[in-house]
Amino acid sequence: MAWVTPVIYVYITHTILEIGHATEKGTRVPEATAPGDIIIGGVFPIHGDVDKKNNSFAPHKPPCIRFEESGLVKALAMINAIEIMNKSPLLADVNITLGYRILDSCSDVSTALRATADFTQQPECHTGSNSTSHLPVMAIIGDSHSETSIAIANQLTLKMIPQISYSSTAVILSDKSRFPAFMRTVPNDKHQTAAMVSLLSTFGWNWVGVVTTDGNYGQSALDHFVSQASEKGICVAFKSILPQSISGQHVCSAITQTAKTIYNNPKVQVIVSFAKPTHMMYLYQELKNQLRAGQNMESMRRVWVASDSWSSSSSVKGNLTLEDIGHVVGFTFKSGDLSSFSEYLSRLEAAGHDYTETNPFMQEFYMQLKAEGSGDTELVSKAVNTLRERADTIFSVEMAVSAIVQAVASICRWRNCKTPGTVQPWEVLKALWMEEFKLREKSYKFDSSGDINLGYDVTMWRSDGGNILVHNVVAGYHPHINNFTHTYKTTTQQFKDLKLIISKCSKSCVPGEFKKTAEGQHTCCYECINCTENYYSNNTDMHQCLSCDTNKEWSPKGSSSCIPKAQLFFSWQDGFAVVLLTFSALGILLALLVSALFLHQRDTPVVKAAGGPLSQAILFSLVISYISAMLFVGRPNSFQCKARQVLFGISFTLCVSCILVKTLQILLAFQFDPVLQRVLRRLYQPYIIVSICVALQVATCICWLVLKSPFNHIIRQPTTLLEDCHEGSYLAFGVMLGYIAVLAFVCFICAFKGRKLPQQYNEAKFITFSMLLYLVSWLLFIPVYVTTSGVYLPAVEMVVILISNYGVLSCHFFPKCYVILFKKEQNTKSAFRKNLYEYSSKSTHSVSVSGRSVSEQFRPAVVTNCRNMTSCTGLHRGSNTRHCLRRSTSI
Repeated sequence: MAWVTPVIYVYITHTILEIGHATEKGTRVPEATAPGDIIIGGVFPIHGDVDKKNNSFAPHKPPCIRFEESGLVKALAMINAIEIMNKSPLLADVNITLGYRILDSCSDVSTALRATADFTQQPECHTGSNSTSHLPVMAIIGDSHSETSIAIANQLTLKMIPQISYSSTAVILSDKSRFPAFMRTVPNDKHQTAAMVSLLSTFGWNWVGVVTTDGNYGQSALDHFVSQASEKGICVAFKSILPQSISGQHVCSAITQTAKTIYNNPKVQVIVSFAKPTHMMYLYQELKNQLRAGQNMESMRRVWVASDSWSSSSSVKGNLTLEDIGHVVGFTFKSGDLSSFSEYLSRLEAAGHDYTETNPFMQEFYMQLKAEGSGDTELVSKAVNTLRERADTIFSVEMAVSAIVQAVASICRWRNCKTPGTVQPWEVLKALWMEEFKLREKSYKFDSSGDINLGYDVTMWRSDGGNILVHNVVAGYHPHINNFTHTYKTTTQQFKDLKLIISKCSKSCVPGEFKKTAEGQHTCCYECINCTENYYSNNTDMHQCLSCDTNKEWSPKGSSSCIPKAQLFFSWQDGFAVVLLTFSALGILLALLVSALFLHQRDTPVVKAAGGPLSQAILFSLVISYISAMLFVGRPNSFQCKARQVLFGISFTLCVSCILVKTLQILLAFQFDPVLQRVLRRLYQPYIIVSICVALQVATCICWLVLKSPFNHIIRQPTTLLEDCHEGSYLAFGVMLGYIAVLAFVCFICAFKGRKLPQQYNEAKFITFSMLLYLVSWLLFIPVYVTTSGVYLPAVEMVVILISNYGVLSCHFFPKCYVILFKKEQNTKSAFRKNLYEYSSKSTHSVSVSGRSVSEQFRPAVVTNCRNMTSCTGLHRGSNTRHCLRRSTSI
C-alpha cells in the first residue's frame, strides 16, 4: 500500500491541524482548516454536549462530551464538496480556490458563539502570508440545531455574513426582519409538522402524545404541530417537554416522568418526538426500567413519529431492539447522490492513520473506537463503515457548499478575488439571494424566506437480526402537494402493519352514530350516540347526524342512510283491487247483456212493463257507474280525481231519476182516486222529470269543479307517501251524495206505497228493496269514510258503488230476465189481462164506504171491448154511475 500514500496525500494535504487563537486560560480550539483565496467557515455538532460540572466563576471553555458520528459525517461532507469544487471548471475559470475552517459547536450555544467570534474577529497583525486564520470568513455553513443557529445568526447579522444551515428548521429563522443573513437548504418546521399531521390523518391516529425539548426548535415545533393537528381533528393527549441540555440536573427526572406519562396513557399508541437522539436513548431505557412485574416488552411498544433531529440516528436504540421499541416512522430531508462522498470515504480508508495526523476529529473518532475494543487492523475499516452508515443526510451540506461556490464565482467573474478584501461577505449574501445555483444538473434557488423546500422522505426503521437499520424509505412528502406520494416503496410489510395500529381516545363511531363530547374533554374523547329517527350518519366519527328529506325519505333510529318512502296507492296489482275490478267488469258485461236482451224483447209485455226506453237509460247509467268505480284504482292523477266522483254522481242520478219515473208511473196506473189521478196525469212528464233531476246534479258538479275541484295530493306519513285524491270541497261532495239520497228516498216512499200491485206490475217491491239497500250502504259509508285512512280508502267508496249498482241490476232486471228466459208463458198479453182482472176484482170487493153507504158494496164490471189491449173497470154505486179508467198494458 506504499504507493497509495502519495495519491491519498494529494487529497488530504490541504487539511491541516492548526492550533487556533488563544481562548480563555490559554486553551486552544481544535479546528480543521485548509487554505484558499476565499475562506468558508463550518460549524458542526461533532460532540453532543459539554460538561457543565465546573462551577468556576472565571471564564472557561467547558470540555465537549459524547462524540457524534453524524456531526463528523457532515463536516467531512463539507470538506469533500469544497475539494470537488476546487477542481471544477467553475472556480478554475475565475482562478480562485476555496479554503475552510471547521469548528465544533458541541451542540452548545456558548461553544457555538465562541466559534462564531473566532470567525468574525479581526487579525491582530498581518504577516503578508495567506494564513487561513488571518483571512476573513466570507460565509458560514452551520449549525445543525436551531438553538445554536439562532445564536450564531444574531452575531453574524451584525456584519451581514451569510449563514447557510443544513438542518436548523425552527420557523422563527424564516423571519428575515430578524435574521436577514440566515439561509438554509432545508424546509422549516411548519412543513415538517404539516407532514406529520398528514401522516397521522392518513392512518386515522387522532390521540397522540408529544415529546420535545424546551429550546427554540422544540417549542416552535410543538406549537405548530398542536395548531395544525387541531385543524385536522387530532388531539394531543400529553406534552412532555425535556430540558435542552442532556447534562442538566433536571433531565433525569423529566425523562422518568415522561416514561410514567406514556405508561399512564395506554390508549396513546402513537408518540411524536422532536427530541434529540440522546434524549430518546435515555427515554427508551427508562421505559424498559419502568416495566412492572409480569409485564412484557410489548407494553412499551409504540409507534414513534421521529422528527429530522433523530430519525436517522441509530444510537437511540441503546441495548434495545426494534421489537422492544415498536415502529419508528421518521421524517428526513431529501437525500441525493452519495457516490461522490462514498468515494471520499474510500480514500480515507486507504489513507488509514495518516489522515488522523491532520484531522483532530478523525483522530478522536479512532480513539473512541479503539476504546471500544477495536484492533488496529480493523479500526479504520470500522470507522469508515460507521461513517458510511450515516452518510444519507449530507445532501443539504453539499447544496450549501454549491450555493456559496457559485455565488463567489459570480462575483469573481468580474474582479480579481485573490487579493484579500476584494470580496465582502454582504456581496456574497446578495449573490446568494439573486443567483440560482446548480448541483448535479439541477437548479435551485432560495425562496423569499431564505429556504429551499424539497420536501421530506418518510423512512421506517427495520430490524435485521436485532440490528436497527435506518433510512428504509417508504414514502415521500412534498409540502406543495400537501400529501404523500406513492411512488416510493410503500409495499413494505412494516408500512402495512401501521394500518393495524389504533391510537384513539374513543372507538370510532360507526355510520348511524354521531360523536358527543362531554364538556371540558378533548374533542377526541367522546361517546357514540345513535342518530334519532329521520336522521342518519353515513361516515365514521361524524360530529352530527344529517337530516333526511322527510318529504321523500325516512330513517329508523341508528340509521346510516335514508330510506326512500314507499309510494302507496290503491294499485292495480292489489288483490282486493283485482277483485273489485272483476266485479266492475262483470257488472258492465251483465248490464250490456241485459240491455241487448231487452232490445231484442222490446215488444213483450215484461219489457214494456219494465219501463221500455227508461230501462235502457238505467242500464246505460249503470255502465257509466261501473266505469267510474274503476277510476278509484291506480295512481291518482288530476283527471282521475275529478272524473270519478262526477261520473258516478251524474250517472247514478240518471239511474235513480229513471227509477223515480217508473215508480210514479206505477202509482198513476193503479191509482183509483179520480181526483188524485188527474193531478198525477198532469204532473207526469217522464223525460222532463228525468232531465230536471239530472240537470240539477250536473249543475252541482259543475259548481264543484269550477270553485273547488278534486285534486290529487300526497299524504306524507312517517315511512310512506300515500297518493290519494282530495275531494276539494267536502260540502260539494256531500251535496252530490245527499241529492242522490233524496231521490232514492222519494223512490223508496213511492215504491213502498205500491208494493201490493199485481204480480206482473209489481216492481215496487224490488224498487223498495234496491233503494233501501242503497240508502243503508251509503249511510254506513259516511262513518267508515270519515274514520278510515290509508291505501284502501278508495276501496270503501268503490265497494258502496258496486253494492248500489248490483242492487239496482239485481232487483230491477234480473227478475225480468228470468221471466223472459224461463217463464215465457207469463210474458204474454193474455197472462197480463188475467192478472189485471184478478187484481181489479179483488180490489173492488175490498172497497167499502163510511156513513150511510157503509152497507153498499162496489160491484166491478170488466169491459172487454176496450181497444189497444186496455181494460176498463166499472165501479157502480147506487146511481149506477160508471167510471172507466184506461190502463195500458205497457205499464
